[in-house]
Amino acid sequence: MANPYELLGVSKNATETEIKKAYHKLARTLHPDVNPDKQAAEKFKAISAAYELLSDKEKRQRFDAGEIDENGNPTPFGHGAYDRGGSGFSGFSGFGQGGTHYRTHNINPEDLAAMFGGGGFGGGFNFSDLFGMGSGMNGMGDNTRGFHTHTSKGQDISYELEIPFNLSVTGGETTVGLANGKRLKVKIPAGVNDDAVLRLKGQGMSGRGGNGDALIKIRIQKSSLYTREGNNLLMTVPLTLKEAVLGTKITLPTPSGTVALKVPPSTSSGKTLRLKGKGVAAKGDLLVKFTIQLPPHHNEELTAFMEKWKDPTPNPRA
Repeated sequence: MANPYELLGVSKNATETEIKKAYHKLARTLHPDVNPDKQAAEKFKAISAAYELLSDKEKRQRFDAGEIDENGNPTPFGHGAYDRGGSGFSGFSGFGQGGTHYRTHNINPEDLAAMFGGGGFGGGFNFSDLFGMGSGMNGMGDNTRGFHTHTSKGQDISYELEIPFNLSVTGGETTVGLANGKRLKVKIPAGVNDDAVLRLKGQGMSGRGGNGDALIKIRIQKSSLYTREGNNLLMTVPLTLKEAVLGTKITLPTPSGTVALKVPPSTSSGKTLRLKGKGVAAKGDLLVKFTIQLPPHHNEELTAFMEKWKDPTPNPRA
C-alpha cells in the first residue's frame, strides 16, 4: 500500500477531522455500491486501509515514528533503530558498556520472533522469555520498560443501506456490498426503524486482535401508499360519489398482500376503517381513510338530480 497520507490526499499534519473528511469524500465515489469498476474497488480497499491506520491514534503515532509500515506491520526496530552516531543500537538502553547506550522499545516479542523466522532459533527459543514479558524486565537496569503486545481489534466500517418501505414493515432479506467486494445477505427485522444500525460481526477492517464489524445504517424509502405511526399504517383511498352512497367492495394492497374490503353505504369523506393485524410486523393495524371524489367535469344529470333532491343531512357548518 502507498503512503496513507498520500492515498487520502492529506498532509502529515492533518487533523482527525480533515482525515475523516478526506476519506468520506473519496468513499462516496469509490464505494462498490456506487462504482462497480474493479479498479475503483481496489482503490476503495486502499483508502479504507489508510483511513483505518490514520484514524487510530496509536497506530498513526507508531507509523509516524517508523515503528510500523503503511500496512500496520512492525518495522525491524522502529524509527532510528540503528544510530551510527554511537557504537551500536540506540533502540535499547541499559545494557551497554563504555559509552554504548541502549534503551527499551515497545516492540512486540512475537513480532521480533517473526523477524527471525518464527518462534526462535531451532530449539523452541521464546522471545517472550528473553524479554521477560510480565516480569517488568527485572535485573536489566533502571531505565528499562516492560514489553506489551498490540492486539487491537480492526476498525468498524459504516455503510448505509436503502430498503423499500414494505421490507421495513414485513422484514426479510436483502444484500449489501462491502468495501472488500463481498456482497452479503442481510436480515432486516420486521418493523425496523429509519436510522437503525445493524451489526455484521467480523466484516470490518482486519486487525491483530480480530476483525472489526460492519455497521449498516438503514434508510427506509418513502411509500406512495402508506405513512407509518408507530406500529400502525395509514392509507387514503378515494371513492366515487356513487360508491360512497351505495357502498361497494374494493381490493386494497397491503405490505403482506392484497385484501378485500367492504365499504358500507353512506360512507362519508374522512371515515376510517381498521384492518386488524395488517400494520407493522403484524402487530399494528392498517387504517383506511376514505375521500370522496366527484366527477372531474360538470355533469348535467347529477346537477339536475341534486337541484331536485331534498337533502336530509343537517348543515355540518351550523
